Amino acid sequence: MSLPPGFLDELRTRLSIGQVVGRKVTWDARKSNQGKGDLWSPCPFHHEKTASFHVDDRKGYYYCFGCHAKGDAISFVRETENVGFMEAVEILAGEAGMPMPERDPRAQEKADQRTLLADVMEMAVQHFRLQLKTGVAADARAYLERRGLDAAAQDRWEIGFAPDAWQGLWDVLKAKGVEDDLILGVGLAKPSQKGGKPYDTFRGRIMFPIRDARGRCTAFGGRAMDPNDNAKYLNSPETELFDKGRSLYNHGPARTAAGKGQPLIVAEGYMDVIALAEHGFGAAVAPLGTAVTEHQLAMLWRIADEPIIALDGDKAGLRAAMRLIDLALPALEAGKSLRFALMPEGQDPDDLLKSQGAGALQKLLDEAMPMVKLLWQRETEGRNFDSPERKAALDKALRDKIKLIADPSIRQHYGQEIKDLRWALFRPQRPAFVPGRNGGRGWKNAPQPAMPSTKSSALVSGGEQVTEYLAEAKILAALICTPEVADEFESGLETLVCADPDHGILRDLILRHAHEGAEVLREKIFGALGPDTLDNMLSSRHLAIVPCIRTPGNADLARMTVAEELAKLSAAKGLNAEIADAMQDLEGVADEGVTWRLSQAAAAAENATRSGKEDTAEYDTGHNGARISRSERDAFAALMEQIKYSKPGH
Repeated sequence: MSLPPGFLDELRTRLSIGQVVGRKVTWDARKSNQGKGDLWSPCPFHHEKTASFHVDDRKGYYYCFGCHAKGDAISFVRETENVGFMEAVEILAGEAGMPMPERDPRAQEKADQRTLLADVMEMAVQHFRLQLKTGVAADARAYLERRGLDAAAQDRWEIGFAPDAWQGLWDVLKAKGVEDDLILGVGLAKPSQKGGKPYDTFRGRIMFPIRDARGRCTAFGGRAMDPNDNAKYLNSPETELFDKGRSLYNHGPARTAAGKGQPLIVAEGYMDVIALAEHGFGAAVAPLGTAVTEHQLAMLWRIADEPIIALDGDKAGLRAAMRLIDLALPALEAGKSLRFALMPEGQDPDDLLKSQGAGALQKLLDEAMPMVKLLWQRETEGRNFDSPERKAALDKALRDKIKLIADPSIRQHYGQEIKDLRWALFRPQRPAFVPGRNGGRGWKNAPQPAMPSTKSSALVSGGEQVTEYLAEAKILAALICTPEVADEFESGLETLVCADPDHGILRDLILRHAHEGAEVLREKIFGALGPDTLDNMLSSRHLAIVPCIRTPGNADLARMTVAEELAKLSAAKGLNAEIADAMQDLEGVADEGVTWRLSQAAAAAENATRSGKEDTAEYDTGHNGARISRSERDAFAALMEQIKYSKPGH
């Protein structure tokens, strides 16, 4: 059976020989450099202990320095599976998701046809290059020189010129005996709709040859010299040689440069690629004026694990980057991703190189953001999340995007990174106790100056904040000792407003790292607060006696402690709220409403002092015959004393 032209090329493009061979061997970690596709292992074809078997994943070949076995992915499958050529192709095609073609008796004839078409394209390359040196191309040469391309650079990139003539190239090729169907077949001319001679596709344009990975010219890109031309850039139509969605400008040279360690840069156009390469960034490619396709993305990952997308700094460039995220998410694999270097607004790589030089571009490449950060930017930039509904909409949009990731490990890491970014965006501000109306005081979200460490905070100063401080400390210590229950109290922690700065830091670290285990969480705490803070906290006499802290890892005790202390804090806040309301009501005439608010405050005080056990306090009888507990009575008396001195004249 004969295979159609291009089938094996496509098969080799889709498959990584490193993955094919990697199923049969174990790579030597000391000699291998997987990032550069330089892989070594003991040879699978003869018994040995040293790693003399070399795989060049970028070029697609293997070679053993011991037994001298060599070949490509097809050869490897033939030898290791003991199958014939076509069976090996079928095995690899199945892995690559390519259906085997039907038997084609004219395969050789088609192969010969492709060779003829490629020859015609080379004739066109030479014709256009000669035209660039003529008088009619003076403006084109001047334009290229203004763009920084001297005669030597024009020759390196084989740049040419198509004069503004209807049959200029057609007549030249016909004079050399080229058949009409070949000229039309490679898209160099179009048939006339008026019955006349076919006319040239490219007229009045600077010509850039587009070559495949093997170096064959498969198409042209032409830049119009007329500023009023409807199409500034024009590519060859798709032909038997050229598939725009499976081609990259500068593919072959970029692959070679990336193999030598240069970063793979994806730019938008021919001139960007040329400018990058001329300034030392040889591993630069462009997707031929279209958005990156799925096939082009696979080709990029065959060249480098983390291509850097360097798109223009305008809205169109940013939109192209955002679209690429959706294309790449389902295809992400461990070690295979994208980074994004966004150019300054209104500039492309060529502009930046001319204005600021290679150093400025290198700085942008070094600071290229990972794809997860651009995903976050896309979903949050320019939006206001001032309501629960808007926050929920953001969460849903991000969850939907993360679900696109097929690899569960990458999906988990994306989820954690998004969680961290979300926490940074919605992080509650630490409170300050500031003066309110009529001389009163209340909590207000405002930055608070740094305070002494936990050791010398509210416990030293005493007062009404001690109870709140101890409740916070118990909650945090319980979760540090048993972090596996932290997820159950995530909502309560997120709304926990810590009066002590160290407590706020501990709360943040628990929310972000509790899922990673006690050891990792403690390391994060040590890094943020130092090694003594946590030890001092857990060994303090107030916390050391708490059962769940004495027995770390006891999930039931930890749950009970955290739930109880959160309830206490909630009740205490209810007390503060009722006191504030009652104080405001006293500005008017006292009535039943004030009395009701005071009773609510007393009830809140009772709830705040409960510890989940039955109240065994003695009861007194009020003036109206009702029974009140000692704690209610004391809280009520304290309130009345406070109210007394808040009235005018006191």
